[in-house]
Amino acid sequence: MFATLKNAFKIKEIRAKLLFTFAMLIVIRLGSQLPVPGVNRDFFSDWFAAQTGDAFNFFNAFTGGSFLSFSILALNITPYITSSIIMQLLTIAIPKLEEMQKEGAEGRKKIASITRYVTVGLALVESAAMAIGFRNQNIMQPGFTWIDVMAVIVALTAGSAFLMWIGERITEKGVGNGISVVLVINIISSIPMDITSLFDQFIRNKTVLSGVINGAIILAIILGMIVLVVLLNSGIRRIPVQYAKRVQGRKMVGGQTSSIPLKVNTSGVIPIIFASSLMQFPVVISSFFSQGGTGVWDTIMKYMNSQYWFRLTTPGDRIYTIGMLVYMLLVVFFAYFYTAITFNPLEISENLKKQGGFIPGIRPGKPTSEYMTAILNKIVLIGASFLAFIGVLPFIFNGIFNASISFGGTSLIIIVSVILDTMKQIESQMLVRNYKGFLND
Repeated sequence: MFATLKNAFKIKEIRAKLLFTFAMLIVIRLGSQLPVPGVNRDFFSDWFAAQTGDAFNFFNAFTGGSFLSFSILALNITPYITSSIIMQLLTIAIPKLEEMQKEGAEGRKKIASITRYVTVGLALVESAAMAIGFRNQNIMQPGFTWIDVMAVIVALTAGSAFLMWIGERITEKGVGNGISVVLVINIISSIPMDITSLFDQFIRNKTVLSGVINGAIILAIILGMIVLVVLLNSGIRRIPVQYAKRVQGRKMVGGQTSSIPLKVNTSGVIPIIFASSLMQFPVVISSFFSQGGTGVWDTIMKYMNSQYWFRLTTPGDRIYTIGMLVYMLLVVFFAYFYTAITFNPLEISENLKKQGGFIPGIRPGKPTSEYMTAILNKIVLIGASFLAFIGVLPFIFNGIFNASISFGGTSLIIIVSVILDTMKQIESQMLVRNYKGFLND
């Protein structure tokens, strides 16, 4: 990776893209420190510190701490991520959008434009709900008027739209993967705080031997999770494809052998994001209304709240770990669901048939589709199981050792996936430039 960056900096065009991306990331981190007009951060920080659930910590990690400081970037790019997911689902359900997607570059531009409008709409709704809800809960400073509420709504919506614009500029003029790069820098910015928290809890004020052992265990867990994520993202099942020979003009073409690569983690981090959102959304909503009672609703929320999972030292709370099993089943379900709407074996088998390709030992057409579906079901189960296991590791660590960290599970998968993908894009840009230079010579 470092060798790739070193070689990339030697090329003027790619160096300019890297420097532009770095400049945009600095702007993002500066923006995360700008307060929303009329809001007293101390009131909000006190409320955040009183929350016992893990849902707000999860959201704060995705915003790079902007939510905790209640800056103008408090919503960050979460509305864009949500709108992108909605548009992907609607593309399957609405024929008009499906036609746009099949139109090529022009169709994708239209869908991207609609996604921007949906993003602004979601940001407007979320900022309004946040500002009005916090005002009604007396979380804001005294004398917080409805004019102040409008200012908060405008500031948060503008901040989210600004980040969406920066992400698109990074995609266009930077290293690519703009929205993903923005999300990664937000997550990475929280890591130093988490490292400090782990150091204070397990190493500081301990004996030398105890501190060294604890530090080695923490390092081993982090490195082990990184290795698992890398293996998960690099795992590929290749289906061999043979193309029949045919006469084209006076030449015999075809006859070559190729393969269809199927990633083990076909759906990426989407299943964990979906499952986490579905589990934590009711917890977030109930935090505004629940008074910490012992009613049926509060009990249900404890099953869904990851803060109560694996509390082995508290016998009464052990039963709530069942919620983790529900979470893992949701990850597996959404992995199959997302793969089903993004990968069509029947369409691939038809394309192979038209191109004269076939899988050795399998008849073209429907048998090929059924064969690929069977293989896909197996690798999705493997990938989703590993994904769910990596996702619950930080919850286990938090429940047993009471160590809340944001760089485990979901965050690590996002960071490693985006870094690997960005490095591949940089390498491909270097390769394309070398080809252009060779042709020009």
